[in-house]
Amino acid sequence: MELSEFEDIVETHSLLEERLIYGGYPEVIISGDYDEKKNILKEIVNSYLFKDILELEGLRYKKKIPDLLTLLAFQVGQEVSLNELANNLNISKATVQHYLYLLEEVFVIYNLRGFSRNLRKEVTKTSKYYFYDNGIRNAIVGQFNQLDKRNDVGQLWENYIIAERIKKQKYKEIFCNNYFWRTYEQKEIDWIEEREGKLFAYEIKWKNSVKEPPKDFTKAYQNSEFHAINRDNYLEFIT
Repeated sequence: MELSEFEDIVETHSLLEERLIYGGYPEVIISGDYDEKKNILKEIVNSYLFKDILELEGLRYKKKIPDLLTLLAFQVGQEVSLNELANNLNISKATVQHYLYLLEEVFVIYNLRGFSRNLRKEVTKTSKYYFYDNGIRNAIVGQFNQLDKRNDVGQLWENYIIAERIKKQKYKEIFCNNYFWRTYEQKEIDWIEEREGKLFAYEIKWKNSVKEPPKDFTKAYQNSEFHAINRDNYLEFIT
């Protein structure tokens, strides 16, 4: 939204790939050199990102926090199992929950929970985690390849759109509850906003292939709207 004041729509579209890879930190944006962008992001991660958390007293497994974020970075857009994270990190589930809470509090990650109101077969007890900045996510996994050399473009796109939507909600004071929706039969919708007395459902796809919402959703929530977010219309959604 801030950048739209300084660049036209053609420039914004032309810089989309760069923002999916390097994110939107101001010092990263104004740097014209890709190597410098990488170094800035690595410096943010290594020197600043965890500073507030790592200085807290009583954290027994501080070195596990970067490892936790690495696991989350590879699961963007997927439901996260706390038990699986705990097993991979060799710490307790309660410790994982505590560290996730701390990372949310310092705006590194965003916790998106499942939505349910009517159907017994809806999944509600799991969460998805997104990063507030794509560049930070990519710096954590050490991956700055161009999009045509990556297998995670869909994840980058979904993370970028959701992160920018959250910022728009805050900036424009759009008061709503955010969720994802999924059934045990694997029918799902990426992003649900509960506002204005109704539900607004959004499917976020890099390729424009979504035409209709799942029938289970429209049948259960008849007073709802559905929209597909893609490269043709994403700016309206995030600005």
